[in-house]
Amino acid sequence: GPMVGHNVSHSNIKTKRRFMPNLVAIKVQSDALGQTFSLRMTNAALRTLDFKGGLDAVLLKAKDEVLSARALKIKRQVKAKLAETAAA
Repeated sequence: GPMVGHNVSHSNIKTKRRFMPNLVAIKVQSDALGQTFSLRMTNAALRTLDFKGGLDAVLLKAKDEVLSARALKIKRQVKAKLAETAAA
């Protein structure tokens, strides 16, 4: 979410300001499901996706409390698909 800070002028006068997150609307590919999903996420989350190895790896390791409702739905689908392929 947004953070709060100060604009500091040359004369050191401080005024309140808000730092908004850098949200990007992007389509990401799920390897397990073979689908693309449209999500709004921050640039930092996109870098995490690249580092951790894709959407599926990030969703499976993430706690449910930090995920959005849409991301939780995708996580359940990925878990079900992986369990189905492991059983077969």
